[in-house]
Amino acid sequence: MTHKIKLILANKFNPYSRLYINLVPVILVLLITIASFTALTGTARAHEIQPAIADLVFAPDGSAFELDIALNLEAALAGIGSEHEDTDQSPQSEQYNTLRALSADDLQARVAANREAFLGQITISADENPLETSIDNLSVPDIGDLSVPRISRLKLKGELPANAQNMTVSWDESLGAIVLRGPLSDNGEGYTGYLQNGATSDPISIRGITSQSTWQVISDYVVIGYAHIIPKGLDHILFVIGLFLLSTRLSPLFWQVTAFTLAHTITLALGMLGLVTVPASIVEPLIAASIVYICVENLFMNHLSKWRPFVIFGFGLLHGLGFASVLTEIGLSRSHFVTGLISFNIGVELGQISVILLCFLAVGFWFRSKDWYRAVIVIPGSLIIAAIGAYWFLERTVLA
Repeated sequence: MTHKIKLILANKFNPYSRLYINLVPVILVLLITIASFTALTGTARAHEIQPAIADLVFAPDGSAFELDIALNLEAALAGIGSEHEDTDQSPQSEQYNTLRALSADDLQARVAANREAFLGQITISADENPLETSIDNLSVPDIGDLSVPRISRLKLKGELPANAQNMTVSWDESLGAIVLRGPLSDNGEGYTGYLQNGATSDPISIRGITSQSTWQVISDYVVIGYAHIIPKGLDHILFVIGLFLLSTRLSPLFWQVTAFTLAHTITLALGMLGLVTVPASIVEPLIAASIVYICVENLFMNHLSKWRPFVIFGFGLLHGLGFASVLTEIGLSRSHFVTGLISFNIGVELGQISVILLCFLAVGFWFRSKDWYRAVIVIPGSLIIAAIGAYWFLERTVLA
């Protein structure tokens, strides 16, 4: 039957069209198979690499400092950086899995055995002069669920030279990304930097509060928001692809995504302010269910319904609660709360638009007007994405 359909289509179009007709199903199946494999070989966020979170504190007299870091210690020891979305994608994944299975005492012993090499990847300088640091405390949780990253707490300390004015922190790229937060004033003003690819922080004042420019805040949080979609937001990516499948016209797609962004901005702000708090055990299954709903609707509708933007707005409120958990970990200073919040959402919006443009360039531009587009692209794509969403829903509820 499939062979007959291809013959009929091939007779209707030129040789280039015939080539495309043969390649499109292969490309579609390949892309969705990759997404399916990623989804079905672990939880949606099982081994996702999140940035470390570090808080910098100075002694009142400026004579010493402490750097309190929450991090995936196993990924850091295995040298799995932020170039990977997931630890399973790294050549060092086997080493990571071995470290992840160690008891808390054994992992602490591994850090002690590699202390010099590990500390050598973290450069802390005062007025551009590297400082000697030591491990003041290391807290490692019990093994727990091996499919979930274990977040350890590492406290570094060191002495500061007399009259030192500024400090910088450099985090080796093999350790992944880090969110560095400096001391905050009473009104919430202070330094927050997003360091990746071995970047060095801006100078942080040792004897005062470091004020960040608006442009620094914007650039940091746009990057964080974009990265939360591409490459880390597989569930959000599949939701956006589900929107794309029903309508390949860019204008209505952008309006839908913008409504989605507006909605999750609302709940993200409410979540960050602590006015709305919903456990992840509720939010994550519902996000998976939203993916299923969108794709099932694609199977029964061949055009945008009048109520679809309202449905998407509602799902945007839901997804915003998921974003809130990520941004809460990173934090927003009170002095730059609105700027950081808007910038994060701009990054998310740019990530979503990137997904739409990639889909449009891959299939929409070439084939959206073909009479076989729905049968070959929309229905199979929606079925597979709905199946992934259904699996995630079961995984986050019945199988949790």
